[in-house]
Amino acid sequence: MACIQHSRNALRRIIAKETNLKSSDGAIHPLLYACQGVRYKKLEVILTTSIEKLGKAGQTVKVAPGHFRNHLMPKLLAVPNIEKFAHLIREQRKIYQPEEEEEVKVVKETMEDKMKEYETAAKRLVKARLAFRVGINTAKFRARESKDDPIEILLPVTKDDILREVTRQFNVQIEPDNVHLPSPLTALGEFEVPLRFPKSIPLPEGKVKWTLQVKIRGK
Repeated sequence: MACIQHSRNALRRIIAKETNLKSSDGAIHPLLYACQGVRYKKLEVILTTSIEKLGKAGQTVKVAPGHFRNHLMPKLLAVPNIEKFAHLIREQRKIYQPEEEEEVKVVKETMEDKMKEYETAAKRLVKARLAFRVGINTAKFRARESKDDPIEILLPVTKDDILREVTRQFNVQIEPDNVHLPSPLTALGEFEVPLRFPKSIPLPEGKVKWTLQVKIRGK
């Protein structure tokens, strides 16, 4: 927008400098003589800004005289294709032209890449402890028959909760199929949640399966 505004201001200064005509004068503005040709002849103009279905800023296009006179010229969206204005547009674009957007190429993830991601996630999670702080069921807590009875929590910890917290706490992205949790966790305590990774990923020494340590504490 800065480029467009600066270019238009520069054009206004040139127009003001080269003519003393006022809007109240009955004469036609000198720049409009560029479009006073044959009635149906297209005019070559230079766009000062990108216009959908017409062209990009800096391009030379052909338009109908009426379209240029009534729409493009009053808003300084385009100028006549003469050397004076062509030079001005070129210089302005050198200074203000935005960087071309880098083309993004979608690269398909290979199986080898996927295995590396799994291995990185597995090694990181096997040493981690996922922590939850939750509210407890006060009524059932008071009604316990023994101190050894589990303390139930208000909202159970589900597989979705574990996936979300793994991403948030460890910045590791795993799939639902990687977590084996047949039923939600419903009490305070420490749990070993089995993880499922490809058999080709070697287990750490002393481990017979992949697991994630989960600790649920009361608030």
